[in-house]
Amino acid sequence: MLNIRMMTIEDYLSVYKLWALTPSMGLNNVNDSEKGIARMLKRNPTLSFVAEDYNQIIGVIIAGEDGRRGYLYHTAVHQDYRHKNIGKNLVKSVLDEMKELEITKVGLFIFQNNHIGNGFWENMGFKVRDDLYYRDLALTELQRIDT
Repeated sequence: MLNIRMMTIEDYLSVYKLWALTPSMGLNNVNDSEKGIARMLKRNPTLSFVAEDYNQIIGVIIAGEDGRRGYLYHTAVHQDYRHKNIGKNLVKSVLDEMKELEITKVGLFIFQNNHIGNGFWENMGFKVRDDLYYRDLALTELQRIDT
């Protein structure tokens, strides 16, 4: 029985296992640790969701907002459950919440070589922008954990 609900920190271990099984996830040891996800959920308590099938987490989406724009992170659906609109329903749950918060634009970052993910986001209506650069500066040393 499929159920989509808001994520809680108690879901962390199951969510992390799902991320670890999902190719092309870009995780790190700080932001994606239990402490890092707890911080994200505390700051954005209504913007992250899990999909369950008989109480087993089979999908997840992490999201946040800064008062102007929303951002989607680490969306994954277990390989055995893909092509059943689970990802689409997770995204819809977040976008509905973003609209309630009067967020008018939502963005995401995805690796160029994540062909499955890029196809999904293209089908969801997210466009690639080629008129800007993404830049970042690590304030803490981060260890990448690529799946």
